[in-house]
Amino acid sequence: MKYLIVGNGVAGVNAAKTIAESEPGAQIAIYAAEHYPYYNRWQLPAFLAGELSQEEIYFYPEQWYIDHGITVKLGLAVKAIVPMARQVILTDGAEVRYDRLLLAAGSSPAVPPIEGANQAGVFILRTIDHALAIKEYAARARNAIVIGGGLLGLEAARSLRVLGLSVTVVELFPRLLPRQLDIQGAGTLQELIERAGVKVITGAATEQIQGDGKAAGVRLKGGTVAQGELVLISAGIRPNTQLAKEANIQAKRGILVNERMQSSAPDIYAAGDVAEFNGQVYGIIPAAIEQARVAALSMMGADVAPYTGTIPSTTLKVVGIDLTSMGEVNPEGEGFTELRFADRAQGMYRKIVLRNGRIVGAILLGDKKNVSPIARLIKAQTDVSTQASRLSERDFDFRTLFAPAAPQASRYECTVCGYIYDPAKGDPEANVPAGAPFESLPEGWVCPQCGASKAMFTRLED
Repeated sequence: MKYLIVGNGVAGVNAAKTIAESEPGAQIAIYAAEHYPYYNRWQLPAFLAGELSQEEIYFYPEQWYIDHGITVKLGLAVKAIVPMARQVILTDGAEVRYDRLLLAAGSSPAVPPIEGANQAGVFILRTIDHALAIKEYAARARNAIVIGGGLLGLEAARSLRVLGLSVTVVELFPRLLPRQLDIQGAGTLQELIERAGVKVITGAATEQIQGDGKAAGVRLKGGTVAQGELVLISAGIRPNTQLAKEANIQAKRGILVNERMQSSAPDIYAAGDVAEFNGQVYGIIPAAIEQARVAALSMMGADVAPYTGTIPSTTLKVVGIDLTSMGEVNPEGEGFTELRFADRAQGMYRKIVLRNGRIVGAILLGDKKNVSPIARLIKAQTDVSTQASRLSERDFDFRTLFAPAAPQASRYECTVCGYIYDPAKGDPEANVPAGAPFESLPEGWVCPQCGASKAMFTRLED
């Protein structure tokens, strides 16, 4: 069986890994437009800030691909798909046949039609090349403006501040992270960001990037001008659907897929940022990993539980404060109960959303220890109504809501992608033997599924 994968991001590489481990000897080829091996895009801000080297954000060494029988063609993209012939046409004109095709081409930054956006000094951040260009330009700048107060925008703002620039974040909505936070949580986060020296302007539409060939600042609706020689636009993503649409594969915002990640074309699947399931494009790492696994097993004809969607969950670290948002954090309609605890002086905010006695959403700012327990409670739809009155207490331990279980060795869960480190299994790919406790792992160890550092793990059980 010949498997061909378009894109070497988190979805494409995780699908290839699943196939390689499940079907030894399969022919697996990945084609990618970029010239770099698979790396963690969510670590680009840390790379931009100089906190990680380029080599450190690469996920697997070259030998890993050889050992798994995965061929990767870098700098060689697919420019057309011919479904009837089961072929793709590459940018060099070559025609390559496939038995199963996975479209995992990801997404591109969405750039609003802002006047002056084509000047020098205006950037987006999606690739290593983008980060390298920003870093070089930042060395000659003093002030930076980030248009967009979303996850990437805030991380990038922190990176530019680390590089020594004065930074202003301009957000169109009345608050930061409108999809992940409520008004109170966003206010707490903004206060923490401003304490770190980043100016934040919310409820502001950018009308023009000023300058004469080089960016000099932005003019906001109403006439306010913010000075900045470096402007970074971070206004969301746009799934890369053009390849599919040109092949008459059904797509709306993303490529339409069913519960087995199949597209409308025979033997062609999609996963990750480029896929649209039940009207939703998730654009988050956990969804890409779940979809990649379902797609890979479906491509092999193996039994796999149908994909039913991913609980929205995002995790980031802003000015040293951990923030996680999951599930329905801004519920609409009746039948919901919202429970809060806040300590703005300590930079802590917790919101729990209940429906029918079950947790359906949570915001955790500065409360890392409860991330994994709450995620498990949401997934299991555990009835917590008998303890509802205590959920807003500062020190309430959500682990007490689980049914008693047999003692286990301390397992740790990645708050980024959900991977669980089990000491009983270790991590063979990183030469970590079975029996090695999490605490003994070297500081350079990273999540084998998404590349998150040890700091992004929380203990599951005592």
